[in-house]
Amino acid sequence: MTSIIIPAHNEKENLKELLPQLAEFRKDFPVEIILALSSDNSDGSETLASVYPIKCIQCKKKGRAVQMNSAANLVKEGILVFLHADVTPPDTFISDISTAIKEGFDAGFFSYHFDKKSVALQVNSFFTAKDGIFTGGGDQCLFIKKKVFDTLGGFDEKQVLMEDFEFFRRMKKSNVRYTIVKEDLIVSARKYRNNSYIKINLANFLLVILFKCGYPAKKLNSLHDRLNNMPYQNNA
Repeated sequence: MTSIIIPAHNEKENLKELLPQLAEFRKDFPVEIILALSSDNSDGSETLASVYPIKCIQCKKKGRAVQMNSAANLVKEGILVFLHADVTPPDTFISDISTAIKEGFDAGFFSYHFDKKSVALQVNSFFTAKDGIFTGGGDQCLFIKKKVFDTLGGFDEKQVLMEDFEFFRRMKKSNVRYTIVKEDLIVSARKYRNNSYIKINLANFLLVILFKCGYPAKKLNSLHDRLNNMPYQNNA
């Protein structure tokens, strides 16, 4: 079973586009979809559970790590897939994941490109197919064997920003075998519509460097919100 987990905060409009596509995968593969809403989600996203074949939970505590762990706790075995609500997967999404697992990988990510055409954004996209400093970000859609996820202890719920990078760091320390699937996801460029390309890239670079130097998560979160016009979805 492949369990697609979508952590979301007021993403109803994006979910109305994403969920029908994910439901199509169920025709050919054993797939379940779990929508994990933030504690203060207020746009009625939970009503989508009566329209599409999904499970829906609303978390009592704040934080995207909490949302993803809560959904993962509902899954007994198989493959966990953590997909953002504003990311569109390729038609080969589930088969790509299955192939990677059959080839002996315990986990993996996807390369991606943005939904806006721009030479600068194409440069960003190019690096998502490479294993490097930015590998492991949430937009790359982590997939991982449930038993491996549990062995690693799930996401750190105290990591209120960059919980994805923190988890990836533990993956590497534990020598989890992973791959990058080069079948692009389509990622929303909305943060670049609210900020300049240079500002976003410099902010991201600074945050990653500070994270790798051990800068406290809450201070990273505060810095992120000061550097960007769009607060982090974590709601922490």
